[in-house]
Amino acid sequence: MGTPLVCTIVGFFRKRGRCFALLLAVGVLTCCGGARGQFQFLPEVDTYDKLSSNVRFDFQAKETREAGDPTQVEVGPSFDFYLKPLVKLKHVTEFDLDDAKTRLLQLSVGFRYVPSPNEPHIERMIVAFTTNFPLGGGFLLSDRNRADLDWEKGAFTWRYRNRLNLERTIKIGNYHPSPYVAVEPYYLSQYQKWSTTALYAGCILPFKKHYQLDPYYEHQNITSKKPNQQLEQFGLILNMYFGP
Repeated sequence: MGTPLVCTIVGFFRKRGRCFALLLAVGVLTCCGGARGQFQFLPEVDTYDKLSSNVRFDFQAKETREAGDPTQVEVGPSFDFYLKPLVKLKHVTEFDLDDAKTRLLQLSVGFRYVPSPNEPHIERMIVAFTTNFPLGGGFLLSDRNRADLDWEKGAFTWRYRNRLNLERTIKIGNYHPSPYVAVEPYYLSQYQKWSTTALYAGCILPFKKHYQLDPYYEHQNITSKKPNQQLEQFGLILNMYFGP
């Protein structure tokens, strides 16, 4: 992957003193292998670098298996653009390092390189709109509408996915974890139907000044082919947040 894009990303991290973050992301790729049965462990590393009050640069590397696809690596950058923070959202997300959750609306645009074993690689453009709503009792409701635009050997397909996420920060002494549940249905253009539903349960665990761990359980019901496929997955995300 010695492309100009990769060299640019490496230079960006080196310039901003984030080389270790990129190395951790590459480490995820070295862990990736073929499918390991119906139950899978999915590692992921996400870095977030705030460029200004309303713009953020992201870099993601993860192992994934979604919507009937084989086990794949997904790696690439994104840019987030968002509105000014709301006071009510700042109160609900007071102990969360992700300041995007304090914004009513967020637009994300990104690129992913998606190789998989014994399959052609996919070049994916991502466009996502996320809205955040403060609810009573300290709950936060997030609604992400995302489009994946895929090119594979010159063929174009797309999928739409809508993730509803409900979370609430709790207090355990001086510690503030945030358990959450989420549901995400997928519409796939090649099947012309809603063919996958993913259910999530997890907990965001902040530690130190810039880091959060996000262990989660995911259940997928895939109806694109008969018989239906059920996937049980456990994921672990390392989120790293930096600012100017």
